[in-house]
Amino acid sequence: MREEKKTIQKEKIFETVAVPKALASFAIPTIISQLITLVYNLADTYFVGLTGNTYMIAAVSLVYPVYSATVALSNLFGIGGGNTMSRLLGEKHPQDAKKVCAFSFYGSIAVSLLFSLCMLIWISPILNILGASEDTYKYAYQYMLLVVVMGTIPTVASNTMGALIRSIGYAKHASIGLSGGAILNILLDPIFMFVILPDGQQVTGAALATLISNIVSAGYFLLVIMIKKKQSCLSLSLKQAIPDKNLMGKVMIVGLPSALTVLFYDLTNVFLNAKMSAYGDSQLAALGIVLKAERIPLNTGVGICLGMMPLVAYNHSSGNIKRMKAFINTARIIGLLVAGICIVFYEIFSETVINVFTGYSAGASETIEETLMYGTSFLRVRCLASPLAFMNFHVTYTLQAMGDGKTTLFISMLRQCVLYIPILIIMDALVGEMGLVWTQTIAEAIVLIVAQLILNKRIKNAAGSS
Repeated sequence: MREEKKTIQKEKIFETVAVPKALASFAIPTIISQLITLVYNLADTYFVGLTGNTYMIAAVSLVYPVYSATVALSNLFGIGGGNTMSRLLGEKHPQDAKKVCAFSFYGSIAVSLLFSLCMLIWISPILNILGASEDTYKYAYQYMLLVVVMGTIPTVASNTMGALIRSIGYAKHASIGLSGGAILNILLDPIFMFVILPDGQQVTGAALATLISNIVSAGYFLLVIMIKKKQSCLSLSLKQAIPDKNLMGKVMIVGLPSALTVLFYDLTNVFLNAKMSAYGDSQLAALGIVLKAERIPLNTGVGICLGMMPLVAYNHSSGNIKRMKAFINTARIIGLLVAGICIVFYEIFSETVINVFTGYSAGASETIEETLMYGTSFLRVRCLASPLAFMNFHVTYTLQAMGDGKTTLFISMLRQCVLYIPILIIMDALVGEMGLVWTQTIAEAIVLIVAQLILNKRIKNAAGSS
């Protein structure tokens, strides 16, 4: 009786609770976890920055796009599986949702294991492609070995399970798991870097803190699923891990484009890093800091979209298009407001933000002073892309929630492959290092025009068929 009551309460959030309140119940915990997760990603940069060693900062910046690629693996089964579970619940098929959950969990483990093995085999060539110099190579190797090679499985598993749990209404539990791991990482960073390990091993210390925190986070999510599986559609059953082809196809049609979208983004950042490394380690270190600092508005926007996504998916599948559109519009307004506030903040306090991550002080080395100078200029330009990037996120997550993975893949390829890289090459040739920084804003603006037209037509068709 108690379990049935909890299930009914979850359904009310999807079906009858006021739109702002329902969106807040999903989005606020998700935004919090996104921001805390960002803080723990920033923590490594911050604590490594305290060393005042430009080569260590640059090394962490080099590896970050590869580490971010694990998000792509998480999206494959986390976004794909979670979105499918929300839609199946909207269609009143909880048993199929259980099968999707089990398939997504074990699928994420298998794919991340393969990714780890590939990174181990080709670690040296990859670091060379990323632009590691003679001075940054050893630090980048240390960080990549622990965070990527050894850490991919717990990282992907925790993010995947968090997405699956959130998709059926347990947004707070998902937030606690991801936030808890992030907080643990922040606490462990200075202990490993400045207390346990000797001087010169700070990058290794930061990597160990990240690895351990992700293992703990994955353990928490396993515990949640074991506790909640009797009163929900969560499942880790091996018997249900291979559902019929139709269900697997539903996961892949959303998960694969979502994964490729993140992967394309990371690949373009790798290309951007490689281009920027030609100008010097100070410019590369500055760019690495900026790419993380700009994640504050972007991660907030992603949190809003992730909170919106299960609600849109459920109502789209149940045929309540009016409520679906209300969630889409409310999320859009909130996201644009956040992005605008962040632009104002960065334009005013960009130097302060960069200063935090360089460990700058009077009498600092020339390379640190250069990093501060370049980072301040870069951030003031890159932040202008925030509202445009959010709108593109908003469109793609909405389309994914509606089960339209092919279109999201098209938009992603248009942004990252067709536009971003060619514009990057042209801007590099015409303007130099500042041209590289301006590329994101230009590409996002062009793509948004196409993406918004596609979304408007898709919503109109959905309304017409309901």
